Amino acid sequence: MATPIIGTDQTDARGLGRAERDIVALGIAVAALILFIGTSGSVMPQIVASWTGRGEAPDMLLTNAVVLNIALLIFGWRRYNELHHEVTERRRAEALARELADTDPLTGCLNRRSGGPAIERLVSKCATRQDDVAVLMVDIDNFKQINDLNGHKVGDLVLTELARRIRSQLPEAGVLARIGGDEFVCALPFMPQERSRVDHFVAELIELVSQPIEHDGCHLEATVSVGVASLRRTDGAIVEGDGEKLLHRADIAMYHAKKRGRNRFYWFETQMENELRFRAELENGIRRGVAAGEFVPYYEQQIDLQTGSLVGFEMLARWNSPQFGLVSPEVFIPIAEEIDVISELSDQLIRQALTDAQTWDPRLTLSVNISPIQLRDPWFAQRIMKMLADHGFPPERLEIEITESCLHENIGVVRTIVTSLKNQGIRISLDDFGTGYSSLSQLRTLPFDRLKIDRSFVAELADESNNELVQAIISLGHGLSLPVTAEGVESANILEALRGMGHLKGQGYLYGRPEDAAATQQRLADLGLLAGSTADDDRSHRADPRRLAG
Repeated sequence: MATPIIGTDQTDARGLGRAERDIVALGIAVAALILFIGTSGSVMPQIVASWTGRGEAPDMLLTNAVVLNIALLIFGWRRYNELHHEVTERRRAEALARELADTDPLTGCLNRRSGGPAIERLVSKCATRQDDVAVLMVDIDNFKQINDLNGHKVGDLVLTELARRIRSQLPEAGVLARIGGDEFVCALPFMPQERSRVDHFVAELIELVSQPIEHDGCHLEATVSVGVASLRRTDGAIVEGDGEKLLHRADIAMYHAKKRGRNRFYWFETQMENELRFRAELENGIRRGVAAGEFVPYYEQQIDLQTGSLVGFEMLARWNSPQFGLVSPEVFIPIAEEIDVISELSDQLIRQALTDAQTWDPRLTLSVNISPIQLRDPWFAQRIMKMLADHGFPPERLEIEITESCLHENIGVVRTIVTSLKNQGIRISLDDFGTGYSSLSQLRTLPFDRLKIDRSFVAELADESNNELVQAIISLGHGLSLPVTAEGVESANILEALRGMGHLKGQGYLYGRPEDAAATQQRLADLGLLAGSTADDDRSHRADPRRLAG
């Protein structure tokens, strides 16, 4: 038998039963009152006279009727009191239920269910007048970290205090609602010509919220990012949309504030929505591209700067998208990391690069860049070794490049992975050296085989007076017995400056731009550097930059 749904048949049946009983009780009480009035006038004097000894006993039937009437009146009165109490409690429970349904129990703000309609009513009211309305999306920065470090009880305290501070700043006609774990939305009316007052209000709100919160002798600090959207344009014309649309736009502006560094606010602008839509298209395109194999390896030459010999290639990722064309890794790599497809993407590229490199001269090395996210995987080293085994590629020809930022994610896991790769014969390079915060102890304890100087430092060598930093990095590498590679060799002046600093490897546009597998294959064929080639060693390994660049 199906369980009855609360609020339908079962509730109605109970309600009808109570109503029928109430009518019966009311009828009994009215009948008893009429009978009491009709009989007590003659019977009561007789009863009193009989009790005082001045008269005969009244008729027992009438006496019983009076007693019964009195009992019925008492029953009716008690039933009336019970009904009154029941109605009062029911009304109180209904009021509490409405309050719980419309209010966030932690902060006392409106919740998502009631906040939207409240803002909608305010927007509709302002749309019919000359007023404007500003909708603010307020998101607490790094709230998860506050919870993780201090516990959920302290997190609730922060939410409650921030809600109180926001409420204290809102005008009487304003609306405040908590619509998510750490998200608040508020709306306030203002005159269109007083838009600067909203800027002032939001700036004061951010400053007030960022003040420390005292708890058990500790200072808790929280900042917020705020997105603002308004009903009217700066010229006073009403924009298309309703309260829900304004909430959406304020949310986009808040996301923009997050990307720009947090603890700030931005007004919604149309290009923000376009950027977000383009970002969503890129995310979908990357997911489809990984499944369809649209990501391809390109190869940049690595040269021994003293001899001019081609000694290897660095594999760089490119996205050959049917929708966007050839996309640079600066565009898609950060997005691939955020949507957690970077490992699958990188594995595809490494497998293809190993296949391509099998046709190269065995003296040429292959370098591949690894994302910090991949080094969070404790099975990363095992996956690399399996790829090498599947392709029959010698480990000593592979060089893994990791950036300095990897060293601060989880140094213990990184050390384990790097050591495991090193033990298998794979060489490890510290990429973009100088842009992070590597310590000498990390350089000494981690088994690196090479330092790579970031191209931003190498570019300064074009000015002959700016070579101290590069010289210092090279000296550090020599002191640690680490060979050095210079990225960004793009002019003859830079090349000559580097040649005067010792025995280095270099790569850059002076030797040609990165090329796909087919172009790289043709270049190596021209240089006699394909596997099994019998070309003269001097011809293949001593080429000038102009010839290498093609």
